[in-house]
Amino acid sequence: MASSSTMGFGSSPFLIVSLICVLTLELASAKERTKTVEFDVKPGGVVHTFTKKIKKYECSFTYASQGGTNEQWQMSVGLSEDESHFSCSVWRPQGKSYLFFTQFKAEIKGAKIEYARAYSQAGVGGHSDVALKEEEYTVGDHTVTQKDGKFHAELSKLTIIGQTRHDEL
Repeated sequence: MASSSTMGFGSSPFLIVSLICVLTLELASAKERTKTVEFDVKPGGVVHTFTKKIKKYECSFTYASQGGTNEQWQMSVGLSEDESHFSCSVWRPQGKSYLFFTQFKAEIKGAKIEYARAYSQAGVGGHSDVALKEEEYTVGDHTVTQKDGKFHAELSKLTIIGQTRHDEL
């Protein structure tokens, strides 16, 4: 009969319990750095806001849309392991939204935008993301907003990555 020492753990149940605790904490820590939630985008021309937060970092998606019925969307927020970057993505999992967006704004708090992109179609089912033309939206330090008169009312995905603090060289 094989002894427990041939498994590499020795005869210490404490070591096994410690290893399980460390792995559980690692997984819990990773879960605390990312969150994905579903929400409904509601037509009717009324301005709605959906917000998600991790620690002191926050992402808000504000919009007004027309046509159709509620669509199920998702928001994911994430924080890098060293907490130097915060990300926010808002998208329709089915790919293309059939709503007409009269306005949109995504805002992050606690970070300065380094990268942002808006899409008229999210890549699913073998299709690629289709980016909006850069003249359709504006990227500021903390917001991504449609440009009035330039935005063609199609939105299916927004992605933002922000730097949370200034790193000295």
